Amino acid sequence: MLDKKNSIQKEERAILVGVVDKTQTEEQVHEYLDELSFLAETAGAVPVKRFTQKLGHPDSKTFIGKGKLEELKNYITTRDIRVVIFDDELSGSQISNIEKILDTKTIDRSDLILDIFAGRAKTAQAKLQVELAQYQYILPRLRGMWKHLERLGGGIGTRGPGESEIETDRRIARDKIALLRRRLQEIDKQAFTQRKDRGEFIRVALVGYTNVGKSTLMNLLSKSDVFAENKLFATLDTTTRKVVFEATPFLLSDTVGFIRKLPHHLVESFKSTLDEVREADILLHVVDVSHPRYEEQLGVVNKTLQELNAFDKPILVIFNKIDLYEARNFDPWLEERVKEELLSELRERWERETNGNCVFVSATERRNIDDLRITILDKVRTLYKVRYPYKSEFLY
Repeated sequence: MLDKKNSIQKEERAILVGVVDKTQTEEQVHEYLDELSFLAETAGAVPVKRFTQKLGHPDSKTFIGKGKLEELKNYITTRDIRVVIFDDELSGSQISNIEKILDTKTIDRSDLILDIFAGRAKTAQAKLQVELAQYQYILPRLRGMWKHLERLGGGIGTRGPGESEIETDRRIARDKIALLRRRLQEIDKQAFTQRKDRGEFIRVALVGYTNVGKSTLMNLLSKSDVFAENKLFATLDTTTRKVVFEATPFLLSDTVGFIRKLPHHLVESFKSTLDEVREADILLHVVDVSHPRYEEQLGVVNKTLQELNAFDKPILVIFNKIDLYEARNFDPWLEERVKEELLSELRERWERETNGNCVFVSATERRNIDDLRITILDKVRTLYKVRYPYKSEFLY
């Protein structure tokens, strides 16, 4: 039964829609649509076409203009399109108006991300967090959205909060949100107690944009078997392992990946999971250096860390996938000497930017992993000396 459902989802053809306005350039919009396409594929859709429009400001009723909507409608009528996905957040009335014109299920980026989270939530805590985020998303969109929320069609954007019948009353929705928050508070208390019971260990957390290789590095450093795959948000629940480098123990946690335009209510719902970031002593910021916009992704993560009040911690930036960086940026005929000079310039630049707190690795090829371990060990031992000077057995 599950396999049949998955095969249906994989066949769900989608079109993607982005808007070029005062806040984002045409180049940025195409980059965002690349990411939206990856999100759609992660959710099980097949993106077949992209549409963009230049607008001074979004239309209050339909977000995009009438001419562009007509273009979308003409395309949909000649092809088997099941869902239209907008890269920007839509209001309930906009979704309703667009669906009336196109006669096709319409969702926005937030709804798509929530759908992925709903499909990947495994633990009770993650399921409650996603359900809370879904109700927070639904609440301001109750008016004019009920056809969208009937959730009868299957496919992406239809994993509802788990109710057999969608409540149409705002008071009931608010009561549900309050109940979910109380349940999460109970789980948070238990999780806080568990974290306190971990003893006086230095705590290290892996952070970074989604799909940069955090879980792969977690497996290498902790010699564990954390789920890792080439999809966005492969990890929702925080995984913590005790790691020992040269007789020095510490706790290493893998956390949910960040992403640009991450729905605010999703961040709010996952605050308890992100406590691992806030309470960590050292952050390992993993960056996919092979990505064409890795600097922008690095900035998104730094901004999120600032919002979490976690940016003042010791941070080691791990530039991962250096093998892919070389493959994508260096021609095969390039002389080895020139290649080394270019790589040296890259390293020197980021050493200046991070005050020497960076390392370049390839987790899949295990390049420079020993250097990474030595760097982490040095930072952990330094903190032990400051915080727990009496634990001399950890310092050698």
